[in-house]
Formats: sequence, C-alpha cells, structure tokens
Amino acid sequence: MLKLYGVVKSRAMRPLWLLEELGEPFEWVPAGPQSEGVRAVSPLGKVPVLVTDEGPIFDSVAQMTWLADRAGRFTHPAGSYQRARQDGLTNTINETFDAVLWAYAKHSFVLPEERRVPEVKESLRWQFGRYAAVMAELIEGPCVMGEEPLIPDFLLAHCCGWAAGLKFDLPEGLRAHMNAMRARPAFRRALARE
Repeated sequence: MLKLYGVVKSRAMRPLWLLEELGEPFEWVPAGPQSEGVRAVSPLGKVPVLVTDEGPIFDSVAQMTWLADRAGRFTHPAGSYQRARQDGLTNTINETFDAVLWAYAKHSFVLPEERRVPEVKESLRWQFGRYAAVMAELIEGPCVMGEEPLIPDFLLAHCCGWAAGLKFDLPEGLRAHMNAMRARPAFRRALARE
C-alpha cells in the first residue's frame, strides 16, 4: 500500500488531493519536515514523501505525475503532443508560481532571521502578479487545458491557495479556477486530514 508522509498545509496537499481524487488506497502519515519519521524514508527530510512498493518518490509534482500515469487519469498519455503541453504548463506553474511563493516564504519565516532579506518580498509579489496575469489568460476553459482537470489544475489551485493565504492578488480568472477546484469533494476530504 502507498504511504504519503507530510502535513496538509504543505506541498503534500497536492499528492494527497490527487490520491483522494483517484480513490487510491493509501496510508496518510502526518509528519513534518525533518521529523524522525520523514528522515527515516527520505535523506532530504522534506515533505511530501510518497513511499511505493518500489521505493520513495520525493517531489510533489513527480508524485502527482506518477499517480496520474499509473491510473491513466488526470493526464494525457506520455509521448503525446497534449502531454507535452500539459508538462509545459506544469513546469511553468512550478517555475513561476511555486518558486516565487517558496522564495517569499523563505524570506518570511523559513530561513533563520539573520538570513532573510525582507526587501526582496515586494519584488516577488510583483513577479507573481505578472505571472498570474499571463496564466489567467492561458486557461482554456473551466480547467487549464479545457473541460477536465489535469495535473496542472491541481498544482495551480494549490499555488493559488497558498498565494491567497499570503494575501497576494489573484486575477478573477485564477480565483474562479481555484474556487472551482477547491469545491471538489476530494479536496475537502484531503483538507479534513489536517
């Protein structure tokens, strides 16, 4: 059986949500970064960690991709043009949303206080705003690539929720997408594991 280590208010929400969407049996192991339980399954000590029969998978996007590919749901087939577009959007969201939000968090509370550079936070808000405006224009339907949710939809909705929690401005299109995705029953089930 799959085991997912993490806390809900982290990137662990992404594979947790997808596992709930897929109806996949799994064991949820609430564990914070660098905790003894996490260090036992990952030398990185970071969450999430998805432990499979073959070994651990350390990155949330890699975990979602593996789960979706394995189930043949929430993804386009590997090797297809649509999959290349999907992966491009996933990577773009990771680079332009997740990376900016993580840098903001590091300079807010993650890094030791003497290593934080508060002045960088305004620049990160500006960057996020530029990327958010473009991403809002790229959404092709109720979901990023049309009618059905795919991996980039879960990633985008998670990042937008993170941004909203940090009081970043979200264009209406992104806010509507986030709200629609977060209204899904599987999101509510995942959130209830907190």
